[in-house]
Amino acid sequence: MKVKDKRIMVCGMARSGIAAAKLLCELGAVVTISDLKKEEDFGDQLKELHTFGCKFALGEAPDAYLEAQDMLVISPGIAWAKPFVQKAISMGIEVIGELELGARLSRGTLVAITGTNGKTTTTTLVGELFKATGRTTHVVGNIGYPITATAGISKDDDVTVAEVSSYQCEGISTFHPKVGAVLNITEDHIVRHGNMETYIAMKRRIFANQTAHDVAVFNWDDMTCREMAKGLKSHVAWFSRREKVPYGAYAMDGYIILNMGEVEQAVCRCDEVYIPGPHNLENALAAVAITGALGVPCETMRDVLRTFKGVEHRIETVRTLDGVTWINDSKGTNVDSTQKAIATMTAPTVLILGGSDKKVSFDPLADTIKDVPLIEHCVLIGDTAEQIRAALERVGYTSYSMTGYDFDACIAECRKLAKAGGNVLLSPACASFDMFTDYENRGKVFKDKVNALV
Repeated sequence: MKVKDKRIMVCGMARSGIAAAKLLCELGAVVTISDLKKEEDFGDQLKELHTFGCKFALGEAPDAYLEAQDMLVISPGIAWAKPFVQKAISMGIEVIGELELGARLSRGTLVAITGTNGKTTTTTLVGELFKATGRTTHVVGNIGYPITATAGISKDDDVTVAEVSSYQCEGISTFHPKVGAVLNITEDHIVRHGNMETYIAMKRRIFANQTAHDVAVFNWDDMTCREMAKGLKSHVAWFSRREKVPYGAYAMDGYIILNMGEVEQAVCRCDEVYIPGPHNLENALAAVAITGALGVPCETMRDVLRTFKGVEHRIETVRTLDGVTWINDSKGTNVDSTQKAIATMTAPTVLILGGSDKKVSFDPLADTIKDVPLIEHCVLIGDTAEQIRAALERVGYTSYSMTGYDFDACIAECRKLAKAGGNVLLSPACASFDMFTDYENRGKVFKDKVNALV
């Protein structure tokens, strides 16, 4: 893709937008940056873009600048349905997402991982597996590090492992991973996509340009994944925690087994996987299938699986105080993810729930809480507190407190309720935008407040 002298507007100045603008400037494009926020709202974040000679169109709608553009690059947070995006398309301007731009400008092998839950853990683990073979590996995408930050330095022998969200899938067209994977599908992002059918269709787009020389990896234990695998041009591999699969990775008799069509190989015992819980066994199996398809040796997999400690904000132990272990699972941003976090608890637990509204049902979560005696109390916060309270009441669970938008009061309530030998688990089952900038900010605030307790 040649961008020199091309007039390109980058819309949305979060991390991915800033990285995209910087890369395009370095490659000689004529770049305009657009955001509804004013320049002073960004502090020093845009300082470097001034040195590149970017045109700034901040604090106003981008419509007036469309005529002068050859291309628009849209950040993931901007919905494709926005009127200015549709206007640009109707004007014949090429519109792509930041992920698409980065993929077009990257060199080497591309791996793409999507799904509702487990993406960050699996993407990080896959990156560690490739690094352990000695290959230069870029771990990028929805994980918090934009693909456009590494595209310009990537080389032919490198591996780029991208965590891909449904939002990012809206903006891809030629995106072509050598190996793509869907980890699972549960209800999420209905506010953005309108319905589950569209959400699933977005996820499946990562396979649209694959050929018979590529591999698509799916979760055999997820019936939606089985449907998604039908009709693809690529070779399909599976991973399963429950059954033997003909091609891929599975758990059997306490071992992780890899079968890539020639011979079955035992990778390691399931109980040797360092990160705990059945969901993390699934993540490990997915990583084995993905990297096995690209020739990573089982010996390397074994070493990494035994030592990989997981990612920040995902069932992360913060500290133990007065015999109570405080656990940060701020990345639990939907019901299924929190259900999986609950399944890892082995001691009486006070659970913090609530956040911004994704328009999903909390009834399945209430059923899980009712059926798990270890969840002794729930502290409800944020926009969805009343919805969660109603769901808990419907199943007869009444051991809850509500602390509104006061996070200090939430922490104090948890400390009062938690017993020595037990846990406090932050796993909100909701997005964070009612009280925090994102789930990372929520997790950091939680950790700061917990570490400040005396």
